[in-house]
Amino acid sequence: MRTTLRWTVGVIVIIHGLIHLMGTVKGFGWAEVSQLTEPIGTALGVAWFVATLLVVVAGVLLLAKVRWWWGVAAVAAVVSQTVILTAWSDAKAGTIPNVLLALVAAYGIRSQGPTSFRARFRHLERQTTAVASAAGAVGSLVTEADLAHLPPPVARYVRAVGAVGRPRIIGFHADISGRIRGGANQPWMRWTGEQVNTFGAESSRVFFMDATMKGIPADILHAYVGPAATMQVRVASLITIVDAHGAEMDRAETVTLLNDLCILAPAALVDAPIDWAPIDDHHARATYTNAGHTVSAVLTFDDDHELVDFVSDDRLRSSADGRTFTQQRWSTPITDYRSFDGWRVGTLGRGRWHPSDEPSFDYVEFRVDGLSYLEAGCADRGNRTSAVAPDRPGAERGRFPR
Repeated sequence: MRTTLRWTVGVIVIIHGLIHLMGTVKGFGWAEVSQLTEPIGTALGVAWFVATLLVVVAGVLLLAKVRWWWGVAAVAAVVSQTVILTAWSDAKAGTIPNVLLALVAAYGIRSQGPTSFRARFRHLERQTTAVASAAGAVGSLVTEADLAHLPPPVARYVRAVGAVGRPRIIGFHADISGRIRGGANQPWMRWTGEQVNTFGAESSRVFFMDATMKGIPADILHAYVGPAATMQVRVASLITIVDAHGAEMDRAETVTLLNDLCILAPAALVDAPIDWAPIDDHHARATYTNAGHTVSAVLTFDDDHELVDFVSDDRLRSSADGRTFTQQRWSTPITDYRSFDGWRVGTLGRGRWHPSDEPSFDYVEFRVDGLSYLEAGCADRGNRTSAVAPDRPGAERGRFPR
């Protein structure tokens, strides 16, 4: 729920809850309440007070963004409407805010409850992290010898990000934000997201995105666990408008998984199932296989040994409904690097489509706001860390145009 809407609804709910105090005051005989003409005894006075507490607490929890606010809101709507029925001729107008409270509770259940994409993301996060931790129980440090099989620009890149002398990486958790659009002439949509990747014999990628489409919230879940990948989109957390899956989706997500490896977890490249082909001092081709799917990309590095572009012809662009896919060149230019707990990582970039019959265009812009790694031999992925290094002189600030 967007901030402005959340505060509007939260304040209305709190005011609605406080109005219930009139029933409490009359029930306990503390004062005359002319607005309530029907008799209210002590027992009903207690019920009105309980309704007050529940509705006010529901509003406060909503404003505080407590994850389980919707449970209290659902109970509060029922209790409030029950006491309103006991004084229907005087209090029936309170049904309107109760309907609002019930609707936001229903939205909360769908957006944050056990059937929500958020809950699904948390479940897959625990599942994939546990599998990766068990498989990578024996850890070791990355050494110069581990870089020997990499093309020179890739080895320099892995060295520059700070991998040598540190534990092997088998996964990461990232907090990411940005904006996205469906086409070159379509409006941008703001989004925030969480992503968890694991690497090993069979890697995984789970990405939850909270976006806004024409003022309406939308939940998006990418899940690539095992051999198959899916992408689902729900409008207002209620209506599924995209449910993409199949061989084309698997291939597209495999390219994205390789992209994540190269940008967000370069230290994991030393153990990744990649066949490398040197091109020149600033380029190398990576051919990557996961769960039986094989894709390739060309990586471009600058004179500072940083990855500045990733280009693949194996990515497939989906239609708006996720039912059809078109193979198109896809790239992710990176324009800024920052440090996360000593790791130098690309944190500002774009996703770009290169159609054959029209000019190339950026369809997504992203910024990494927090990043933590799962190290081999560590069962806990640890605390999330924020970028702590200042921007390089002349580097683009980590913000997108509005």
